[in-house]
Amino acid sequence: MVGIMLSVDRAIAASPSDVWKLLIDLEAWPKWGPTIRRAQLDPPHTVLALHATGTVETPLLVSLPFVITEFEPGRHWAWTVAGVSATRHRVEAWGDGARVTIAVPWWSAAYLAVCAIALRRIDEMLTGHHSR
Repeated sequence: MVGIMLSVDRAIAASPSDVWKLLIDLEAWPKWGPTIRRAQLDPPHTVLALHATGTVETPLLVSLPFVITEFEPGRHWAWTVAGVSATRHRVEAWGDGARVTIAVPWWSAAYLAVCAIALRRIDEMLTGHHSR
């Protein structure tokens, strides 16, 4: 059971496919994810997919295992980190661009501020627009 999720979203002037590529590119995660220093998949996984496992390293150099628990190509993915439900990431067509949503479990509502920073960084990476 997923439980209650809270979310933050952002309209981005980029194609949904370009946003999706950034959301599933582990090498890009540290560039837009404030709490990620490094991420890697466990062999034999080479791309993000349902049931893929890996390790994510925090800025405090703590490495945590992850599992992809939901995956719909081009649309959304979710994961658990260290066995705990973490963020859900969704992209959809929105006007001439995309709307990107990051959701968190209700008990981590404060993390929405971090997710909003991630969305701003994704926007900046894809459009070159810098905003506050």
